[in-house]
Amino acid sequence: MRLAILATASAAVLLSACAGTTGGGPSAEAKLAPTRGSNTTGTVTFMQVGDGVRVSASASGLTPGAHGFHIHEKGDCSAPDGMSAGGHFNPGGHPHGHPHMGPHHAGDMPMLETDSYGNARLSADLPGVTLEGATGIVGKGVIVHAAPDDFKTQPTGNSGARMACGVIVKH
Repeated sequence: MRLAILATASAAVLLSACAGTTGGGPSAEAKLAPTRGSNTTGTVTFMQVGDGVRVSASASGLTPGAHGFHIHEKGDCSAPDGMSAGGHFNPGGHPHGHPHMGPHHAGDMPMLETDSYGNARLSADLPGVTLEGATGIVGKGVIVHAAPDDFKTQPTGNSGARMACGVIVKH
């Protein structure tokens, strides 16, 4: 009897531990490194969730306020100003826009909003973007910009200089 109770209790502990973890789907990550003259760093993770990707980002070293935040067409951060990452990732040929309203580039993401210390956190779902395939982002670049994205100006949203760049790598 005592052995049965011990086995049941052990199974309950193991099951509750498993329930607290998220197996999740495939994932990828970009480590943000500062461009010339910037102190911006951070990490951006992407997880495949159904037909889209969930992005989670944290960045520091920014000025307080909003900052444009995009997936760019090239996974190349070799230029000191980040321009080697190319334009916004846009396999569908859509105009630049807000990621949750109307037509937009596949690489358009919600803005990073910083606190008074220049730290930002973001969690958002990006429908229609995948880790791999025609709308895949693995191997692409991630850019944090100096200014807010107006979600209107073509093709960039008037987001200003590139403050940090990272390459999306699959886990």
